[in-house]
Amino acid sequence: MNPQQEEPDERRYGKIGAIELRAARPSDAEAIASIANLPGFRAGTLRLPFQSTEETQRWLDKQDPNAITLVAVLDGQVVGNAGLRRLAGRRIHSGSIGMGVHDDFTGRGIGSALLGALVDVADNWLAIKRLELTVYVDNAPAIRLYERFGFETEGCLRAFAFRNGDYVDAFTMARLKI
Repeated sequence: MNPQQEEPDERRYGKIGAIELRAARPSDAEAIASIANLPGFRAGTLRLPFQSTEETQRWLDKQDPNAITLVAVLDGQVVGNAGLRRLAGRRIHSGSIGMGVHDDFTGRGIGSALLGALVDVADNWLAIKRLELTVYVDNAPAIRLYERFGFETEGCLRAFAFRNGDYVDAFTMARLKI
């Protein structure tokens, strides 16, 4: 275990310091949509501007049974969300993750708490050997976070997405549990 991660037992109880981690609920749609519309959060995702609460509600209502969606709550406010989706077939040993934190709450350990919970679920509950993600090459804080949790860059996806009028590259990163 990486010494910078919290102990798994701490994460399993749903609270890390003042941050509560829990499964996303349909009633979180408005808060998640609001976060998704923040410029910093959106810049790190593939989401388009003007995410509607209704669209987010439909997404929460039809959750994939092979996925886990978490929210981070601080002082009663949803300040981040993250998800882990187990892949299928010959890739059943793999999972894909995505996450983001409210623009006003970055740098406070929320991303670490969310990622730690996803890694714990992958390792200790789903026996996932390979966790993978993509991250824009200009998102240095996220890249540092992923590296702290054992993710390594496997390649660069050139012109991966169109964002704010330009094509941007992304790294593909993975963490293998040996």
